[in-house]
Order: sequence, then structure tokens, then C-alpha cells
Amino acid sequence: MHLHRNERHRIRAALAALAATLGLATLSPSAQAAPPDRFAATAHGFASLAGGTTGGAGGRVVTVTTQADLEKYAAAEEPYVIRVAATITAEPFGANVVVASDKTIVGVGTRGELVQGELHLNPGTSNVIIRNLTIRDSAIEGNWDCKDTDFDGVQMDTADHVWIDHNRFSNICDGQLDIRKDSDYVTVSYNRFENNNKTFGIGWTTNVITKITIDHNWFTGTKQRNPSADNCRYAHLYNNYLTAQNDPGDPVWTYGNWSRGRTEMVIENSYYDSVQHPYQADATAELVQRGSILKNTTGRTDAWGDAFDPRAQYRYHLDPAAAVPALVKKFSGPQASLRNP
Repeated sequence: MHLHRNERHRIRAALAALAATLGLATLSPSAQAAPPDRFAATAHGFASLAGGTTGGAGGRVVTVTTQADLEKYAAAEEPYVIRVAATITAEPFGANVVVASDKTIVGVGTRGELVQGELHLNPGTSNVIIRNLTIRDSAIEGNWDCKDTDFDGVQMDTADHVWIDHNRFSNICDGQLDIRKDSDYVTVSYNRFENNNKTFGIGWTTNVITKITIDHNWFTGTKQRNPSADNCRYAHLYNNYLTAQNDPGDPVWTYGNWSRGRTEMVIENSYYDSVQHPYQADATAELVQRGSILKNTTGRTDAWGDAFDPRAQYRYHLDPAAAVPALVKKFSGPQASLRNP
């Protein structure tokens, strides 16, 4: 049975209230999850809370090789698991593929690619999984700042319950991943962000709502917004790998992680190699850092405030920071062995 989005929200709210009543929402600070299945088909982190993120589970499974079919099934009202089994070059250049609620879009092996196009989640979209894709090459030659375009890789506005996992983003004109406005319950895991200026932005809102988990991602050859998190309620970053920063001579706008506005950010066991301004915070924001490794870095490493306790939100497994480069190089981006429906 396919539920209307408002019905899904009411059910999630009721489940969250029941969990709080039963004391299930608070975990022991010492609780440590078992070592993860790095190809697990179930969302973790904030995307797993308040009813979870299941995408198109229970809907039809379809395989697409054309833009027309991808657009048709992605925008449909009913749930779909959409297997992308080819390189799809979007027309016109920079075209949006609208993704509606209750969708899983997953690359088949390492063959699924969207070239010069954007996956776009409109306001109110809920319960979307995007996995195992390469999204690339919407950059415009000579237009480094892309101030007159809005060609993102994935863009969402006030969406909720979204899992972005095991994708590769490369050479996008604007943001490779833009999580905008009041989006909530989002997890971004095991992605590879490469060869870009404005990489991964969160916010563009005065509200403080967004709760996001960002883990095991590789930022390489990127310049800024790795990520930039503006007015996030909670931003939990762990086991990420930042290296080979693009344009390291820029004294201001080349940086790693930035806690902005009233964001509460926690960074754990990440690895920064040859990064300028590895992590920084506005005076109005909070940033707690523990266990990370800095190698050949310069500039700001801000830490102030108490932020929040991620283990009071969900269980998770921390890999040692020293193991992060090898793990993230091996497991980030599309994987031939990732289980597909």
C-alpha cells in the first residue's frame, strides 16, 4: 500500500514519540556499534531515525538506460527501485531529473552514470536513496565560480529522509551535493567527491533544523565546502578523508569543514592530509573535534562549545583515524560488489 506523504510523516512522528516514551531514543554514551557492513542496504546515521529511509523498497524494480525512462520513473508518484545500467547524458546541458518521494536510484555495478545533469529533489520530497552512481561533467570550461548557473550533481530543498551513498561526483559546475533549506534526517556516506570548487554545501536557511551524518567520504582535488554546514541542528562528521586539496594557495576560500551560523558540529577520527584550514567554526557555531589526524596542514583548527553527543542519537562504529585513508580509498564511490535489487 502506498501512503500519502502526510500519512508517512504522521506515522514517523508517532513512532518517534513512542520511541521517546519507551526510552529508545537515548543510547548509552559507551554504546559502540559492531563493525559495519560497508555495502549494507540499510541506511545508518540520521537517515535511519524517525521512521528510517527505505527509498523505493516494496515498489517495482525497473532498469533504465535512457534519460526518458530515468525521468519517467524518478518522477512517478508510486515507489520504484530504479537501476541505472548505462551512461545517461542529459539533454539539454545541465538538465534536472526530478526525483519524487519513495525512490531508490542505484547504479548497476559501476556502469550507472549521469553526465551533465542533476538529480533534483523538490520541497516536500521524502524517503529517497541515491547509491552507486557516477554523476559528472556539468562544469563549464572557464567558469570556475559558476555564479550564473545552478548545475549541481544532486540538489534538494526541504527534503527529508535521504541517503546518499557510494556515489562518485566529479567536475560539476556548482555544488556536487547541495542539501538546501530545511532538509532533515540525511546521511551522506562512502562517496567520492573530486575535481571541484564548491563541493558540498548544507543550509541556505535561517532555521536550525537539519540533522545530518557524513561519514567515510573522500574529498580529493576539491577546494571549498568539504562540507560547509550552515545552521544545522546537528552535523556529525566521522571517518572522512580530505586530501589533494585544489588551489591550496587561496588564503580564505580553500578549506575543509566549516561549522557556520548556529551549527552544532562534531568531527571524529577523520584524516586531513595537506589541507588548508582543516576545520573551522563561526563564533556563533559550535565545533567539537576528537581523534582526527592532521598531516601537513595549515590554518584554522577551531574547536569550541559542547555541540552534541552523537551516541545519544544513534549507534555507530568509529574506525581508527590512521586506517581512514586505506578504508576510504577502497570503499568510497561506486562498487561492483554493492548489492543491488
